Amino acid sequence: RGSARLMFGRWLGYEARRKEQLKKAPPGILQEFLSVPFPAPNTPIYETPILAVDFETTGLNPKTDHILSVGCIAMEKGDIKLSSAYHQVINTDGDLAEESVVIHQITDAEKSLYGSTLETSVEKLLEALAGHVMLVHFARIEKNFLQRACKLLYGMAPDFPIIDTLDVCKRRYDRKMEAYENSALRLFNLRDSLSLPAYGAHNALSDALSTAELFLAELALRPEKSMPPLKDFVL
Repeated sequence: RGSARLMFGRWLGYEARRKEQLKKAPPGILQEFLSVPFPAPNTPIYETPILAVDFETTGLNPKTDHILSVGCIAMEKGDIKLSSAYHQVINTDGDLAEESVVIHQITDAEKSLYGSTLETSVEKLLEALAGHVMLVHFARIEKNFLQRACKLLYGMAPDFPIIDTLDVCKRRYDRKMEAYENSALRLFNLRDSLSLPAYGAHNALSDALSTAELFLAELALRPEKSMPPLKDFVL
């Protein structure tokens, strides 16, 4: 009961901050994003509008590194909406480090030719995210980088509820009270453990889809007969 009260209180905090930030938001996409309430905490999880999101970045520090590409895909009523898929490379300032290119396979030429501005990509993402809960794997990256981008673009960093599949899977392992390596919580190791197909790593859209599929697989493992509420999953 204590944890349920804590989660509900946290959700009220999200809503209170959304309303307060809405009063201060500049006209435009951030104001539009904040004008849409978050789904209610008791919404059954399969009825919750969810947007799976992934960023490829030039590093792990949002103060010094940049978002290099954005991928997202919507989930509605337990289905992944492939028609909603969005992927965009961002034309960041400066040349990319060779070790970074090896990981994400985005070159300087590609970002120059096909990259959009950070503002355009963030606007598209906020438009898709309005009224949805963000779903990610390892929330620190997407949350911190998106808030940093909004701070730079709009002068304020919005707060929003997040479901993190790393946290969801970790809690399942902890309930089993079995030892596991930290590497077991990596996205593609978790997918492999649940016999999900192997996709190429470090493409923002592919990783967003991988996260969405992993979340649905995790939901299928839960023992509850009734649909669990959204509040059971949000960080």
